[in-house]
Amino acid sequence: MSKLERLVQRLERLKSNNLYQSDFYWTWDKTGDELDAIFTVADALRDLRERNLSTRVFDSGLGISIFRDNSTRTRFSFASACNLLGLEVSDLDEKTSQIAHGETVRETANMVSFMADVIGIRDDMFIEEGHKYQKTFMDALDEGYERGILEQRPTLVNLQCDVDHPTQAMADLLHVIHTFGGVENLRGKKVAMTWAYSPSYGKPLSVPQGVIGLFTRFGMDVTLAHPEGYEVMGDIEDLARKNAQASGGSYRKVHSMAEAFQDADIVYPKSWAPFKAMERRTQLYRAGDKAGIDALEQELLAQNAQHKDWTCSEEMMKRTRDGKALYLHCLPADITGVSCEAGEVDGSVFDRYMEPLYKQASFKPYIIAAMIFMSKVRDPAAALRALERRGAPRKAF
Repeated sequence: MSKLERLVQRLERLKSNNLYQSDFYWTWDKTGDELDAIFTVADALRDLRERNLSTRVFDSGLGISIFRDNSTRTRFSFASACNLLGLEVSDLDEKTSQIAHGETVRETANMVSFMADVIGIRDDMFIEEGHKYQKTFMDALDEGYERGILEQRPTLVNLQCDVDHPTQAMADLLHVIHTFGGVENLRGKKVAMTWAYSPSYGKPLSVPQGVIGLFTRFGMDVTLAHPEGYEVMGDIEDLARKNAQASGGSYRKVHSMAEAFQDADIVYPKSWAPFKAMERRTQLYRAGDKAGIDALEQELLAQNAQHKDWTCSEEMMKRTRDGKALYLHCLPADITGVSCEAGEVDGSVFDRYMEPLYKQASFKPYIIAAMIFMSKVRDPAAALRALERRGAPRKAF
């Protein structure tokens, strides 16, 4: 039996039909079987590509990317995922579109979607705005489809909002699953999701929130660690506690990086801005208060500077299980002595984990492709078998 056939048979045992023609806003509105199905299809698509077999299930169509914040990995992962399935990508640049002349979200949504099958949106900088923008955009597409303006209703893939970063968290977890030899081996693993010092400010909360919201569903013992005053959204912490209780794992919060790292199997040191500060920044931007924004930035940089000891150093890594915990980061990391004078991680630690970090990032295109595949393909198991049976080479030579 081929590897792909084993994956397809696993997929057939999962209850994942509700993914068809659905959007992907965040991980916690999907069932365990649905998440498993996305992991399984991601592995299946990767297996086909590694064997040089075409995975094109679209003959034509567009994937529209809308990045309202800077991006490297997620931008190219989305483009790679669309291309893998046979879609072309068009990037909506708000500065060069009619949005600059007052075009509404409702109008933009319909104008870019006439031949679109998927919309990928990143809007992560402002509390209460990122998810709201995505929802407003997709509600406009619902209306356009229902009224016959659009021939098909595109699928949303959340490429990061103010609440969750589902493609990142799922890529992270698939890397963890492969590292530890299967999802069944995750139960009881200790995860340290910790704040780390950065010489910049305003980094979104959606990565730590995505991690605690997802990893707690798999029976792991998850610790969120940050200095006092760097809280994430309380609703997401409540969700993490409920997830942990349901899965047989645990969730706790501490104010010591060293305590979180002690005997950890997985560490994820990552800077983020305090939730309350992000709320203030959103209010200042709404008011157009540039002086207030500048003052807040200086205040937060000074606050960060009080916690330079929150860094993933060699000494900190020695506290982990056998000193060899799996180090995760969404990248780019603030690397001490490389990209900054002092940052999230020592250069020697980062160098030692560079290969697995790049492997971690490599799962994201397949996760995004699997999200699109499961939403757009009515019978995913049959489609995967057909791709293998067809055996069309991705490249001839």
